[in-house]
Amino acid sequence: MNLKDKFSNVEQYFSPKIIDEVNDQYIKVAKIKGQEVPWHNHENEDELFYIVDGELLMEIENEPAVAMKKGDLFVVKKGVNHRVSSVEECLIMLIESKTTEHTGKVKSNITKSIEEQTY
Repeated sequence: MNLKDKFSNVEQYFSPKIIDEVNDQYIKVAKIKGQEVPWHNHENEDELFYIVDGELLMEIENEPAVAMKKGDLFVVKKGVNHRVSSVEECLIMLIESKTTEHTGKVKSNITKSIEEQTY
């Protein structure tokens, strides 16, 4: 599989798509542009972000924001409030437990169910 090729079927921003799975983890790709992700956390799951292309602003509550660039990786630990944004289009890969809800318990106009994340 070519990771970059998987982004061709991602039509909406903030709408992750599952491209494969490893044990109890989903591997997802998403395009990010703008500031639509609400502050949220995942009570029981860590979440891995890998920047495939572009730049992403990772915000962790009560900490300085982290500007991530192509090739950077960040793990948000369970229970940590976070949100992401990007001025220009950013391509990311996520690795999440199959139980991870898209925006945690926070529901917004971008929240997607697992069925909506199917590639």
